[in-house]
Amino acid sequence: MTLAESIPAGVVLAIAGAVLLLPAIWLIATFNRLARTRQHIRESWADIDVELKRRYDLIPNLVETVKGYAAHERDVLDRVTSLRSKAIGAHANVGEHAADESSLLLGLKSLFVISERYPNLKADSHFMSLQQELALTEDRIAAARRFFNANVREMNQLCQTVPTNIVASIFGFKPETFFELSSDAERIVPRVAAPAMTQPIPTASETRHI
Repeated sequence: MTLAESIPAGVVLAIAGAVLLLPAIWLIATFNRLARTRQHIRESWADIDVELKRRYDLIPNLVETVKGYAAHERDVLDRVTSLRSKAIGAHANVGEHAADESSLLLGLKSLFVISERYPNLKADSHFMSLQQELALTEDRIAAARRFFNANVREMNQLCQTVPTNIVASIFGFKPETFFELSSDAERIVPRVAAPAMTQPIPTASETRHI
């Protein structure tokens, strides 16, 4: 009797089944990981979008407040308004959106430079409240952006490394783009002590419903 003949048929079938089943299990697990990561990317982008809209709503109030003290700084005020409109508009991809957000933040930076030249504006309680609310919004955007980029990093690793890239290619998963701002656009909102008011400043959209 040969060695092959001495092995029970059931054991042979079990080994054959395992050989066929393990790759199938790995394939399903890898697909689920890719799908889960893609969903996390969508959810984290939705978090970014919420905070970006909050920023967009704060900017008109900020511009109007600065205009009350420095109406002759029209070029800067109009530029910020124009950059806001461009950032709100449709974008072909995340990279294009990030570029417009960087430009908007640099425009806001010039707005805060103006405030340094007008002590009364800088000390205005409404301006300080808007500045504080914008700073908090930027913190939330930064946190959401880190989460989004972490998920993008995981997806890109899965799509670019063997053997998970094979599954990604079969099922149409592709590398994603990081949402990265230019270094000059980081931390542009000056920090101020919170004003002595407990209610947040209403945004432009919230004001319309009051």
